[in-house]
Order: sequence, then C-alpha cells, then structure tokens
Amino acid sequence: MIYRIIAALLLPLGVQAGTYPGVAPLFADDAVLDVTIEAPLAALMDVRPDKAYLDGAFTYTEADGSVRRLSLKLRTRGNYRRDKDHCDFAPIRLNFLKSETDGTLFAGQDKLKLVTHCQNTEPKYEQYVLREYLAYRMLHVLTPKSFAVRLMRITYVNLEDEKTRTRLGFVIEEDKAVAKRIGMKKANVGLVTRNYLEPDQEVLVHVFQYMIGNTEYSVMRSEPNRDCCHNVDLMAPKGESLYTPVAYDFDFSGFVNAEYAEPNPRYRLPNVRMRLYKGPCKYDERLQTTIQYFQEKKDVLYRIIDEQDLLTRPSRSSLRNYIDAFYERIADPEDVEKWLIGKCYEP
Repeated sequence: MIYRIIAALLLPLGVQAGTYPGVAPLFADDAVLDVTIEAPLAALMDVRPDKAYLDGAFTYTEADGSVRRLSLKLRTRGNYRRDKDHCDFAPIRLNFLKSETDGTLFAGQDKLKLVTHCQNTEPKYEQYVLREYLAYRMLHVLTPKSFAVRLMRITYVNLEDEKTRTRLGFVIEEDKAVAKRIGMKKANVGLVTRNYLEPDQEVLVHVFQYMIGNTEYSVMRSEPNRDCCHNVDLMAPKGESLYTPVAYDFDFSGFVNAEYAEPNPRYRLPNVRMRLYKGPCKYDERLQTTIQYFQEKKDVLYRIIDEQDLLTRPSRSSLRNYIDAFYERIADPEDVEKWLIGKCYEP
C-alpha cells in the first residue's frame, strides 16, 4: 500500500523524460540539438565573469527546417569548474532575449545553465558530459521533482579569430520552471531540520545519490554564505514550509567518475566510486518502499544508458557495471541492512 502511494506521488510507470505536464518544448525531446554559439569566447574564458555578460548569438534549426538566430548574452558560472585550474572551458550561463524566443523552440526560456566540456583537448571529457547528462535523465524518470535537460552538439565560434570547435554540452531547466511545473516556489532559507523536509522525496534523493555514488550534496546544509542547500534546491507550495529537495550537479559522482573529481573529505572515502548512504536513520520503512520503487524502474534506468549512442563502448560498460553493483546490493536484504540502514548518516 505504501509503495503504491509513493509510486503515484513520484512518477506513474511508463512515463519517460520530457513528458510531464508543464515541461517546455525544449526539454520535451531527447534528440541531440545542433546549435552554434558565436561570442568573444577567448575573452569570456580569460576573464570568466560571474555577473557581467558578453554579447553573442545563438543559431539552431527548428523542426520545420527554418534556421533561427537569437541574440544571446553569456557569462561564465559555477564554482569548481569555473576555476581555471580545473577547466580551460568553463560552464556558461546563456541569457536569451525573451521577446525573440516567442514562437520558437526556446519560447519561455530566459537564463539557462549550460554544462560544457571543461577541457578542450581531452576527448574523454565529452564522455563526462554525457554521463552527467544521463544522471539528470535518470533522476527525471524517477520523479518530476527534478531538472529536465537537453543534450546539444555545440559549434563554438570565437569572434576574435573565427576559430571553431564542436563539443557536446547540455542545458538545464531553470529552477523557477521546475517550481512552476510541480506547483511550488523555490525557497530561499538557511539551514533546515529534517522536520521541514518532505520525507518521500528526501529518501528518493538519498537513494538516487547512493545509486550514482554522489556525496557532494546536502538536503539540510548550505555552502558558506549561501542559501540552503548544497547542490539541492528546496521548493514548497506557496504558504507552506514542508520543503521538497530537488537535486542537481552530479559531476563529482562515481557514476560520472570525472578525472578531477575527489571524494568529499568529510566522509573519508578512498575515491568517488565508493558509495555512502547519507539518508536518515529514522526512515527505514520509507527506505524499503523507495528501494522497491527503484527495482520497478530498473529497466527504464538501464534503457537510458543503452539508448545513448554517443557513449563509447568502455564508457557504457563502466556505467552499466556501476549500476549493476547498486542493484545487486539492494537486491540482498543483508546488504541493505549493512550498507544503507546500517550506514544511515545524518541524524
């Protein structure tokens, strides 16, 4: 009975990514979108502004074959990947002129986060992009309380020397769009206690993060001088204070296994491939029903990996093996008791 309730709350069986009511057309299709971004990219990557925007242009082809060219403003964004010591090509914030997007695939889009390839000369970094993209896709088929994503093949044109490069990247649904879609508003709060978190969604987030081997998040604690929480947005219906955690940013997970990723030193793990369950100790019953839900969605999750043609054979094998280990563990009640129930972390 409990399982049927949680399944209904999270996602009707058979629903695929991009089919939730309210999902914008841009995110309602999983096909790779070919686009061109023209901008003074050398200056952008040299200065790496986090507030001031540079002018550029964004071109793509609509489904009817018409070519659209949109005005664009760009700046760099992020924390770790914005640092020159970590990435020579930082993540970007795309700022569209909304009046130009009316009647296009980008209708309603304003400021989109673009996840980029980080390193220009390392082909394996595009596989990291794909892996993180797939992590978003997997969470999105598990619950509508998640960010939709769209994969792009981007030709970057540097206006300073007309040099080009083409790399994979993906854009992430805006937080305000997610909040509107699920009938909530984003909450800007400091630290929260577990009593203020929606329990079914919280446990789902913890199990998902365990599945992909991610410890670089918190549903209750913030980064210094920031609102709660770390790589998690809190959302709630207007006038209510029971917050729904919506997770994002998975590049430090064992699933992505990026070369630059390091385990959170707080947990003393040897590497990012080592899993740690960070869920609450008091939700054993909810944990069991959530595990059952993940078992029901197993084929859908594997299909997301198997249907991504741009993965290399070694990358696909690595992802499948990593998810295999998760499913083997949750299939064994003794392992669940030892590694999840027995390792519950936060009080």
